[in-house]
Amino acid sequence: MSDNERVHETWLHSDRPVAAKFVRPMLRFTHIAAAGGVVLLVAAVIALIWANLFGESYTNFWATEVAFVFGPIHLAESLKAIVNDALMVIFFFVVGLEIKRELVVGELKDKKKAALPAIAALGGMIVPALIFIAFAGGVAGASNGWGVPMATDIAFSVGVISLLGNRVSVGAKLFLLALAITDDIGAIAVIAIFYSDSIAMGYLVSGIVGLGLIYLAGKVGIRHMGFYIVMGVVVWFFIFESGVHATLAGVALGLLTPVFPYYSDDEYYRRSRSIIGRYQMDSASPLKRDRVDHGALELAKVAQESVSPLDRLETVLHPWSAFVVVPLFALANAGVSFEGINIGEAVTSAVTLGVAAGLFVGKIVGITLFTWIAVKTGMGRLPERTGWSQIVGLGALAGIGFTVSLFVSELAFDDLEITNLAKIGIFMGSGLSGVVGYMLLARGKTHAEEIDAAKDDLGLSPVPQ
Repeated sequence: MSDNERVHETWLHSDRPVAAKFVRPMLRFTHIAAAGGVVLLVAAVIALIWANLFGESYTNFWATEVAFVFGPIHLAESLKAIVNDALMVIFFFVVGLEIKRELVVGELKDKKKAALPAIAALGGMIVPALIFIAFAGGVAGASNGWGVPMATDIAFSVGVISLLGNRVSVGAKLFLLALAITDDIGAIAVIAIFYSDSIAMGYLVSGIVGLGLIYLAGKVGIRHMGFYIVMGVVVWFFIFESGVHATLAGVALGLLTPVFPYYSDDEYYRRSRSIIGRYQMDSASPLKRDRVDHGALELAKVAQESVSPLDRLETVLHPWSAFVVVPLFALANAGVSFEGINIGEAVTSAVTLGVAAGLFVGKIVGITLFTWIAVKTGMGRLPERTGWSQIVGLGALAGIGFTVSLFVSELAFDDLEITNLAKIGIFMGSGLSGVVGYMLLARGKTHAEEIDAAKDDLGLSPVPQ
């Protein structure tokens, strides 16, 4: 390596042991599509072990109260509440960003393309809810849990489908992604309408006014991220105090985030060439170093504003959401203690079966049935290289409801025993859905195998010598 290269080498790209053996491999891991699901699963397993081997420690730790005092504002919440009501705002903010992108420039922009996954998602919400009510609607304290099996965990379902490579067509993958995002919209609406506390209108109106100010700030061209961070925290506080679940503030802020950059591609190239040209003309100046620094900062600002706020925020926050926030959520909420529980009775209870059957059977039946209706009525068309067996497999994967299902279970029930039974049902239904979905989709052919099969059918295969 030359001296010049060594001067400009960063610590991250150096041969130092921590960077080479730990940090870079960890960064490569975070770029694997299934990585988020793996970390989430590990966190859930740790939570189960912790809750069952050291149950009192687990309960006491997450019940530890932390106080925040800022002038007249005083908040005292448990660690579990901080994870569920504050950190999970980051997760729902990223969800809001994904929804905004899909609505503006993605699969949900085209009404015809969006129709099929939207209708399928509707079936994937209605049928699971009906199945839960059929099983557990008569159980005291459990009837409010119909929203638990409605959710689809994007991280897990997309992670599983990524393991199948090109055995699943691009169209089928986009179908599942659009379905899961539509499902998220439905889950968010259900949380807002059915699982929020009594509403304090003063705080709610203040939160809405804050969102309006953020919208106007974007319209008049305020670009400084610090302004939006402060306003985002203020909006979160008002929504939190209003009784509407605070995570919805994250979704709203995500939906307000601009999809398009401040500078177009043409403006970026024009401004960049202008800055570089000025730097080259001034290169002989004795103040060369200062001019280089000034030019580099100006160029960096142009480059930053040539990437949309949505892309910048998602790039920064997605790893934190997938590898910190959601695993912490699983660690705080997946710890079901089996002490004093008869496992046989638990797995056959109406609540457990209602959630498990809702996720596994309800998602498959609801998504497949509503997709069939949409196709037969001409409201939608199956993605390319996607048959009905693949739709059933995708419906099964949509039954992995882990993260959002756990979240809703914490909101739906007042009885800890019922909550734990619902969580057991989530583990059962999500696990079964993931395994069956993978097995069904793994039977599909890769694109190359389909071409070879078509050649065989036409008698075009090469003749052995």
